[in-house]
Amino acid sequence: MSIRMPFRTSKKKLSDLKTLSCSYLGLARGRHLLLYYMKQFLIVLFTFIILSVCLACNPFAPGEAEGDGSDFLLTDQTTPDKLLQNFQYAYTFKDSLVYSELLDSTFVFISEDFNLTPPEPIVWGRDQELKITGRMFRAFNTIDLTFNSIIRRDTVAVDTGDGEPAEIEDKITFTLTLDGGSIIPTLVGRVIFNYVREEKKWYLARWQDEAL
Repeated sequence: MSIRMPFRTSKKKLSDLKTLSCSYLGLARGRHLLLYYMKQFLIVLFTFIILSVCLACNPFAPGEAEGDGSDFLLTDQTTPDKLLQNFQYAYTFKDSLVYSELLDSTFVFISEDFNLTPPEPIVWGRDQELKITGRMFRAFNTIDLTFNSIIRRDTVAVDTGDGEPAEIEDKITFTLTLDGGSIIPTLVGRVIFNYVREEKKWYLARWQDEAL
């Protein structure tokens, strides 16, 4: 997987992006500088985008992406790195079906809502994550996701049967560009991913959103 240096503008959490693309549902994930200065404008903009989406479109069909796709081949997901490659594929081609295959049945998303004082935790499971991500995929023409670096990788649990890792935790930085950055500046964020192994495949079981 290639590592590209991001054009750093404002530092955001990926959860905030999903909030903006689904703002008409009132799913606030956090307050950051972009949301603070552009809140009213973005609410109107993304509501218009989402309502303009054709209801007859197939939410599981891959969208268009720039390039020939040679850098975004699907893998057998037998390592955490291959899972990340499939994650990048799902975002690039806006493929909700591929994305659903990444999430473990126990998947949980964790963040905080800074719109409240004091901030309150935000937690949801697999079904809600798929709904929100699917709407985000339909709201933008192009999505460019790059995992810049794995800051830390730890083995959390080991399978007592084969002695191989059963759970791995990564701290990762990423860069996300929507519609070429024409409306929203390139987003740079950091997440903690926990993967679990079932048979030979790895799945994302926990996503903790971190502020930079």
